[in-house]
Amino acid sequence: MSLNLEWYRVFYWAAKLGGVTNAAKKLNITQPAVSHTLKQLEEGIGGKLFFRTPKGVILTTEGEVLFQFVEQAIHLIDLGEKKINEMQSLLFGEINIGASDTLCKHYLLPYLEQFHKQYPEIKVRVTNRTTPETIVLLKEGAIDFGVVNLPAEDAKLNFHKSTALQDCLVGGPAFEALSHKPLQLDELHRFPLLLLEQGGSTRTYLDEYAAANGVKLHPEFELGSIDLLVQFAQSGFGLAFVVRDYVMEELASGKLIEIPLNRPIPTRHAGIATLKDVPLSSASKRLLSFMLPETEGNIL
Repeated sequence: MSLNLEWYRVFYWAAKLGGVTNAAKKLNITQPAVSHTLKQLEEGIGGKLFFRTPKGVILTTEGEVLFQFVEQAIHLIDLGEKKINEMQSLLFGEINIGASDTLCKHYLLPYLEQFHKQYPEIKVRVTNRTTPETIVLLKEGAIDFGVVNLPAEDAKLNFHKSTALQDCLVGGPAFEALSHKPLQLDELHRFPLLLLEQGGSTRTYLDEYAAANGVKLHPEFELGSIDLLVQFAQSGFGLAFVVRDYVMEELASGKLIEIPLNRPIPTRHAGIATLKDVPLSSASKRLLSFMLPETEGNIL
């Protein structure tokens, strides 16, 4: 006979409260329903679990043994339900995010600081990877969502556009003379060029932008992060493509000089990548409501 989990719940409360009447009140069912359920359980197990007395019920030896295990199971189920309620109330939980160093520092961090102040019990883990690597982690289930540079495409993912990113060309004070008039793209080869390493979405975007204008970029230095590009550019090693918002302080102080281009780089966006048809946790939904308030209904 197939045993029903609900039978064990009825058994637990009948044993715990010492009678069919009290169990019926606790479970909000009728006394005959409790008696019938206990009979089914005894038939399924193949032995008596209770002695019936005028004052209620007493566990048999077999019933005592079963009760020890059922009590543990009921407590674990209750604990599981409590944890789920805590997660839904954001009193407990964990979020795993993928993001590049640059997006983490300049885009994600302010939202994490805001989120942590409101929900300090939620653990947040950030795995630093390039956009292509973040997409792989997301499809493998290693992260809940990814913060990525757009444009990006993948049939298994949804991409949600967020902050606009405007790339620009900058150099140290030694290149100040170039800031007075737009630089022709085909003149870039005359100057040492600093670019991110190949393989990331930003480098791919810039290479495609140049190619669309009939130019191939030939870097003198290929570096692993935007921060290194900024440092090298400030030190006079050459010209670098960076996101304008990421270097506003350096531009304002004169440590970097923006060099206008005759064909400005099209605006792109940072965004959020999520798996199609895979629900997000309550904690992830709440964090994303900070980051994408205008699309909350669509993404969450």
